[in-house]
Amino acid sequence: MSGSVDLESEIRSMLRAHGELSVAFITRFLHERGLECTRQRVERVLRRLVEAGVVEAFYTNGNGRKHYRLR
Repeated sequence: MSGSVDLESEIRSMLRAHGELSVAFITRFLHERGLECTRQRVERVLRRLVEAGVVEAFYTNGNGRKHYRLR
């Protein structure tokens, strides 16, 4: 559970700094920060943050990719 909480706080700080990001960029930036995680794990954490109302999911540019930003 501690790893999930760290991942949540890292994702929140990343979204605060970069604005809106896709799962691919969030995963890439986490790897650059030294956190090893899979895309599926990032999606799971983001889904939990969306359900909690902390993060907003939306589609942009018609490319079919979900982007995420802080509410």
